[in-house]
Amino acid sequence: MDIEMFREYCLNLPGTTEEVKWGDCLCFMIEKKIYAIYSLDAATLALKCNPEEFDELTAQDGIEQAWHLAKRQWIGLADLEVLPLPELKSRIAESRRFVLKKLPKKIQEGYL
Repeated sequence: MDIEMFREYCLNLPGTTEEVKWGDCLCFMIEKKIYAIYSLDAATLALKCNPEEFDELTAQDGIEQAWHLAKRQWIGLADLEVLPLPELKSRIAESRRFVLKKLPKKIQEGYL
């Protein structure tokens, strides 16, 4: 997946907005809450993950704890090619769901 495919996929998820933060990071959000961060300079991606899968995920080449983000809740991918396309898309959608679950029930209902 290249950056344009990644952007298109994220922006097609309901309620997603995009904003550049910290100078070089494309942040994809739902209700102003970030679920994916892509660094344009480093070409890396950070996603929320299930803490129960953290050890399994970070044992894979190219995946580690995402810098400056909640320990064991965010993974950092060295690039967009670390995971096969179907798994990457699934991880992005899952990251969005984790963020959505933290929002008030009324807002969540608007996305069901």
